[in-house]
Amino acid sequence: MVREADVAPPVVRGTAAWRYFGDFRDALLAGQVLVLQVAHPIVAAGVRDHSDYREDPWTRLMRTVASLSIYVYGGTKGAQVEAERLRNLHRSFTGTADGRRYSALDPGAYAWVHATLVMAPVDAQRFFGRPLSASELDEYYAQMCGIGRILGVRERDLPPTWPDFERYYRETIAGFGPNETISTLFETIDTVRKPFSRMSDRRWSRLQKGYSSAQMFLIRATLPPELRARLGLQWTEEDAREFSRFCRVTRILGTLVPPPLRTVLMRSVGKLNVWLRAHPWAYRFFVRS
Repeated sequence: MVREADVAPPVVRGTAAWRYFGDFRDALLAGQVLVLQVAHPIVAAGVRDHSDYREDPWTRLMRTVASLSIYVYGGTKGAQVEAERLRNLHRSFTGTADGRRYSALDPGAYAWVHATLVMAPVDAQRFFGRPLSASELDEYYAQMCGIGRILGVRERDLPPTWPDFERYYRETIAGFGPNETISTLFETIDTVRKPFSRMSDRRWSRLQKGYSSAQMFLIRATLPPELRARLGLQWTEEDAREFSRFCRVTRILGTLVPPPLRTVLMRSVGKLNVWLRAHPWAYRFFVRS
């Protein structure tokens, strides 16, 4: 399969990446993706040393969504600009982990972060929608490899075909286990601060418990079972039945939403952020750095 960014199928209306990357159901896997990313030791070290998600998780979440939206829905030029910004930002993210120097731009770690974003929409459809067909997976993977090339992921760091990618994904996860950053992530979910300063503490204390419980349930439900077990996350038969019911309801609700509307939020965010990046004064006004 040819994967160079300049010959990958363009992400236009109706293609696989356009239909699935920004599907609103992908948000249900946000916690799972974060865990899988920081399970990588280099990513874990970089997040530990350089991320502010513990102090301001909601702003970090909004910035991440804005960046992701540009990759797929901001056009090739938008993705190139965002890729340059991200690489410049991460170039200074260095440090020491387990006595060894690391860089956030380590090719293997950089490719793994992209790999988790490639897999998330596929998992979301498997759990909450209709699994992608073989032809859809081929098109989707070629498109996401093309985006990866724009972002700076080396061609040799991602497998050439979807079946090879699935094998690489399983084998990489097989080497993961508990680490300090994963524990901190779970603590942050459990104690996350209110998203709006004007929200009363009493109201947030009620909402926060439900949010934390739901987020941890989805993480336990959607992580690969072997990694879930290594992280010491319990999963019972009753949990499995509850998740099956949740998937069934979400699948039904998803079919009631016309396909173009399933991605409208992410597409709109992508277009808005391309405009904001092109107008720095507006970006500084709306988005605090």
